[in-house]
Amino acid sequence: MEFLFAYLLCNIAEVEETDKKKIRLDRKTALAKAEHYCAYQERSQQELRNKLYEWGQWSDDVEEIISELIQTNFLNEERFTQAYVSGKFKMKHWGKIKIRQGLKLKNVPDKMISNALKGIDYDEYLATILMLAEKKAGTIVEKDAYKKRYKLVSYLLGRGFENDSIIEVLKANGLY
Repeated sequence: MEFLFAYLLCNIAEVEETDKKKIRLDRKTALAKAEHYCAYQERSQQELRNKLYEWGQWSDDVEEIISELIQTNFLNEERFTQAYVSGKFKMKHWGKIKIRQGLKLKNVPDKMISNALKGIDYDEYLATILMLAEKKAGTIVEKDAYKKRYKLVSYLLGRGFENDSIIEVLKANGLY
């Protein structure tokens, strides 16, 4: 009997949660929330579009809100792309491949991605690869040099760096 009571309580909580999510905001409120959402952090158009649909907006309203936010400069895809590239490279130490994939998932145009990636300083890029390689090399406990090199290169590839750049840095610094 206790099990049945606990089960019913859980289901009631789930129903209440889904009811809360289905509340549809009016256009004016959705616009104000969207402005706040975009002012807090740079957003892509797709992120905002998803959020507006989550708030129960219809497609006509969503597109109108997005175009209004673009006109008022709350939403700027180019600015978002630059901030994303800069943040992922400088803070998370991601390579260009991983950054490109992240932006593609957010439906950013390829030309905009390429332009933003050109903003990464090549020397700083190689220095980041070296820093990550040295840090990782110290943690790999492998006696066989080939296996150690394989693990190191695999790690850097997983971080999104290009194979040519990895090999160039490792050879130049005696880690290959």
